[in-house]
Amino acid sequence: MRIRFFIAILLAFAGLARADKVDDFVQDAMRRHPIPGLALEILQNGAVVKRCGYGMADLEWQAAVTPETVFEIGSVSKQFTAAGILLLAQDGKLSVEDKLSKYLTSVPEAWDGITIHHLLTHTSGLPNYTTLDGFEYSRHLTEAQFIRKIAAHPLLFAPGAKWSYCNTGFNLLGHVIQDVSGQPYWEFMRSRIFAPLGMTNTTSRDPRQVILHRARGYETNAAGQFVNRDSAITDVFSAGAIVSTVDDIAKWSAALDSQQIVTASSEQQMWTPTKLGDGKTRDYGFGWYLEPLRGHKNIGHSGTTDGFSASFQRFPGDRLVIIVLTNSDESGIATKIAKDLALLYLGG
Repeated sequence: MRIRFFIAILLAFAGLARADKVDDFVQDAMRRHPIPGLALEILQNGAVVKRCGYGMADLEWQAAVTPETVFEIGSVSKQFTAAGILLLAQDGKLSVEDKLSKYLTSVPEAWDGITIHHLLTHTSGLPNYTTLDGFEYSRHLTEAQFIRKIAAHPLLFAPGAKWSYCNTGFNLLGHVIQDVSGQPYWEFMRSRIFAPLGMTNTTSRDPRQVILHRARGYETNAAGQFVNRDSAITDVFSAGAIVSTVDDIAKWSAALDSQQIVTASSEQQMWTPTKLGDGKTRDYGFGWYLEPLRGHKNIGHSGTTDGFSASFQRFPGDRLVIIVLTNSDESGIATKIAKDLALLYLGG
């Protein structure tokens, strides 16, 4: 509880220096929820209107969060993997309607009906490997080993019939990117997306890598005290292993507005709701949720890894962008904060 008290004092002093509705809201949320630290960036009409850090990036060193603090972004990573696939499609090297077996030769016969499109839209029927044992980061499974372990489990439904959130599909898409491009996934992402946009603080969360200003992830125990996250993390690879900063994600958002990386046609594909086999649609595109917020068009995604919660929400009709990164283990807290902040600007 001493640490929670220290954070509260830090927030109080921060409030003396900056008193606006965003600070008041964030500081109140951090008092009510187990959030050691939070970085925030809000853009309106293409300009930064709020950019701030709150709380602690590292409780042991009492290092404060700044906008330069590097956080794990979890499944916000999926939109980058989807963009990588679309870049290869723009290069004429694949089609999203191609079968997965065209690019990954070790897939079992039972997966013959699965296309890249199914993987992008969570409609493949594959089981979600992050709910299964044996996929820890320490194992460093190869592509063939990963496929063999997943293939031991039957499909949950026929490809395209239903929607079920599936990290397995986005992990396989990372292997497609590697096999088609001839580059390791992280090298491809760096050369085609991160470096061209100046996203110099965006990379793999590899725990062996020295990353300046990296936040430490925290969980809470039964007594409500912060503890360091479990070191036995799952290897989420291209489904959720990116680390980044609010500034870098803001650069990515600007690139989406200007079609600097993916074309307008590719973005239209990426942001089109998924049509299921029964004719119904799901408000999910290629690595993006497309669910409106109180009548406002909202394109975004949340991200959760052990000890971290992230959110990137775009409101294109209102030219509003909210980016929230935290080192909290409360599921969905970053998106709750991001959408509540959006409503402050949207008048909800």
